[in-house]
Amino acid sequence: MNIKEALRIYFIMGSNNCGHHEPLDVLKQAIDGGITMFQFREKGSGALIGEAKKQFARDCFRLCKQANVPFIVNDDVDLAIEIGADGVHVGQDDLDAGIVRQKLGQDKIIGVSSHTLQESKAAIEAGADYIGMGPVYATTTKLDTNPVAGTTAIQETREHFPQFPIVAIGGLQADNFTPAIEAGADGISIISAIASVPNPKEATEKLVSTMKEVINDAKR
Repeated sequence: MNIKEALRIYFIMGSNNCGHHEPLDVLKQAIDGGITMFQFREKGSGALIGEAKKQFARDCFRLCKQANVPFIVNDDVDLAIEIGADGVHVGQDDLDAGIVRQKLGQDKIIGVSSHTLQESKAAIEAGADYIGMGPVYATTTKLDTNPVAGTTAIQETREHFPQFPIVAIGGLQADNFTPAIEAGADGISIISAIASVPNPKEATEKLVSTMKEVINDAKR
């Protein structure tokens, strides 16, 4: 798998991110629209727990598997192992990436949230396959985020690690993510710009087409 390409349009969602939409329908529309990776993030107010969370994860995984979209679980290593997910994403306050690697094995994807060059370096040394950097802009989806970082940390990390996969996160929309790609990110992670809009498929298609334009412009 080419992780850089898989990070292009990285959709993150839990059942409580979808407003009045049916969550599985949102994911299906996002897949049909062209997302390249999916992270199951069932956290926060109103999130499913226990068996309901597991069943929802299995249903999401099934949709992703049918479409050959990599399926990543946020933080919950045990759930990822139980359902056979493609990988796990952890934050700075979650399990260390090295421990996650020991639990998952070498053939799974591990992502780590990073806010500074130092955190990126530590994640890479611990065995991460990609890093999620931000928040680029303010976001209301997560209430426990770090201060807005802009694109400086992305640029610094790209300069020190020219080939390492980086995905930008935080308040990204189709009309504002270009600076993150220009700073060195390989892709963008999206929650509300897909999950909280009237037409998730159309929104995803717009993100995909804009990303192609930005990448083509960067190559000129």
